[in-house]
Order: sequence, then C-alpha cells, then structure tokens
Amino acid sequence: MNASIHNANKERVNSLRAALYDIEPARLQRQLNDIFAADCVIHLASPFEDLDGPAELAARVYLPLIEAIPDLERRDFIVMAGHSPGQWSGDWVGCGGHYLGVFERPWLDIPPTRHLASIRYHEFFRFVDGVIVEMQALWDIPALMMQADAWPLSPSLAPDWPVIPGPASNDGIITAPHDPAKAHASVQLVMDMLKALRNSPQGVAAMELERYWHPGMMWYGPAGIGSMRRILGFRNWHQTPFLKAMPDRFAFLENGVMFGDEDYVGFTAWPGGQSTLVGDGWLGIAPSGQKLTRRSLDFWRCEDGLIRENWVLVDLLHIYDQLGVDVFERMRELTVARQASPIKV
Repeated sequence: MNASIHNANKERVNSLRAALYDIEPARLQRQLNDIFAADCVIHLASPFEDLDGPAELAARVYLPLIEAIPDLERRDFIVMAGHSPGQWSGDWVGCGGHYLGVFERPWLDIPPTRHLASIRYHEFFRFVDGVIVEMQALWDIPALMMQADAWPLSPSLAPDWPVIPGPASNDGIITAPHDPAKAHASVQLVMDMLKALRNSPQGVAAMELERYWHPGMMWYGPAGIGSMRRILGFRNWHQTPFLKAMPDRFAFLENGVMFGDEDYVGFTAWPGGQSTLVGDGWLGIAPSGQKLTRRSLDFWRCEDGLIRENWVLVDLLHIYDQLGVDVFERMRELTVARQASPIKV
C-alpha cells in the first residue's frame, strides 16, 4: 500500500477546510463540487440524516447555517488519515474541530444568542482517486441548544464545555509522512481497549481500564453527557450510568471504520453500536426495554503506550428520536416566547 496517499488525501481535505474557513456562500457550492463526488454518500447527525451529494449538503446544511451565523468559521484541531480494513475497507481522513461565529438568526428553530457560539464536529471522509465518495459526520447540535439556553431535556452529569480543547500535545493536525507501523501500534492499543470493554457484564473492574488509559486521561463527551478527567471521573459520570441502563452494550468494532495516523486513532460506523434500555438513570430516560442503535464517532490520542485523550460525539438526538421523543418540538415549546414566529395556542 502506498502510504503517501494518506498525505495526499489530507491535502485534498485542506481545500475543504479553506473553503469553510473564509466562507464565500456564492462560491461554496463550486468548492464542494471540487472535492466531493456528485453521488457521494453523506450520513449526517439527526435531524439531517442521509443527504444526496454535495448539492444537498450545501442547500440543506451549510447555507442555512451561514444564514444563521454569517461569519461562520471552521477550525480543526485534528486532521488525520489512514487505511481501514474490514467491511468498510478504504482510505479515510478524519477531522475534528469547531464551527464558530456569532449566532445571529435562528437555525433549526434554535433561538439566536447574538453572541459567539460553537458547534463541535467529527467528520470522516472516504477517498477514492482523490475525491470524497462517502462522508460520516456528527455535529454537536445539543451544545448549540445549551448555549442558547434552549436544551429541553435532562442535564448532563458532567460539565459541558462549549469549546472542547484540542490535543494537549498540539500535534493533532498531522503533516508528517504517514508511518504505517506507528499507525498500526496506535490502532492495536485502542482495539485491545475496546475489546476489553466487552467484559462489561462482569463489572467495571473486568474491563481493566488501568491497562489502557493514562491516569490523567481526558474524555471529551458530547453535550448532554459532558466531559470527565481520570478513570474515576469516566466511571462515575458516564460508564457506570450507561452500563446500569444498558448492560448489553455492544460495539460494532469489526464492521466499523478504524484507522491510525501517528499517535491518533479514528473510529466511525453507521451505526457504531447497539444496546437494550432496561435500566434507569442514563439521560433521564425511562427504561423502555427497547433496543437502540448508537452513532458514535471517536478520536483517541495515545501517549507512551496508553490512551491520554478521547474525543467522543454521540448522536443523542437520534437516541431520543428512536424513543419517540421529538427534542425539537420540546425545545420549541420551551422557547416559544423567543421564537421568530411564536406558536399559536
């Protein structure tokens, strides 16, 4: 395999990053057409779901967002690339960062703040011959609701940060020549850790987190779950409530996309896991006994043979949607006095 293809794909992504840094709406569609295949498969977070190529990506997502945030600016803190084997074999680029700007007008009926706002994204792109043929991406839309004081459901157990930090090592935008051996070592560490998580029916101790995670680990979760430091924090504020609610958690590791670049590992799958909601306490959701699928897009950073940082986005709006909860309708009821067109009783 030609390792240099991954650096070439990152260079191609740079044109997308540039187009979304100094955005000119009149040129954006042409810029997207330049890097996306016309029939590109696009999977986005709820409520967008599957889109038909770059034309729909521009019309339904980017242009309305630019209308709401006219000075929208893309800022990446991770840009990595590598080859994923298995069912979703291919050459992938993963990007993590924030869309920033002043939230001037409503977007998805979220009322504007007229202040600086941010939306974290994890975006994965599959390349063939220098063109994006598939995109899987999650945007943290609940975080924007929270910044607008419009989140209508359960509070997070851990703090929600509007702007999640990038890597402590300041090396997330990887430009070094791709090193297959180092990438493989990083992937192996993360894969071993994820397989150990499958011991969860025997309790949290059986997952042996101390073997894989750094004592000063950081886990940057989505808005609605929050961020935690150290294994104790991760267990207290996410892992234990999650497992109590869904003890049969299962991740589709073999069917997902996993690739490495230097000390970084990216993972995506659509969906990435499945669990049955039989216990109480997670997200304040009643135990319905329902089987739920999860969309979870992750980045990990390894350091000295341990995982030091983990950026996680979960499509919580999709979780609620599977349970028949319309988060946007509840949000509109909460913010009716602030809506541009108030709901009539």
